[in-house]
Amino acid sequence: MVETEWLNDDQQRAWRSWLDANAQLTVALHRGLQASSGLSLADYDILVALTDVPERSLRMYEIGDRLQWEKSRVSKQVARMAARGLVRRRECVDDRRGAFVDLTDEGQAAIEAAAPDHVDLVRSAVFAGLSAEQVATLAEVTDAILQRLAEIEGGDAEGGRRAAS
Repeated sequence: MVETEWLNDDQQRAWRSWLDANAQLTVALHRGLQASSGLSLADYDILVALTDVPERSLRMYEIGDRLQWEKSRVSKQVARMAARGLVRRRECVDDRRGAFVDLTDEGQAAIEAAAPDHVDLVRSAVFAGLSAEQVATLAEVTDAILQRLAEIEGGDAEGGRRAAS
């Protein structure tokens, strides 16, 4: 039996800080979006994924892969967004089990309206308190973590913004 190598004090402090910062930032981003635009963070994440591609359309599984979400979560979120006119679900003629999610004009308008306040909150909550060197270090650290996760899971290092929580 392999003996567990526990985190040392510095690692434990860093790990707990990471978890706390991630949780608090997620809540702040969600509340900020809700207050300024009526969008949830989940809405925003899907809208960003759709605006990141020229066709403004992705397969349901592609959204799940990009956001690291389970199939049922994507399906439920897309249904809520479709009911509000932000996206449209379109069946895939080549694969009866698959579907596309298309960004509507209403969805495009919603993300364009929400993005400035969202960026202001991200800048204020994360980057305003960091030096240029700390921003570079943050990028290096998160890139290294994503690379390690890709190696462990055999996945894509660029895959999801929230691969672990």
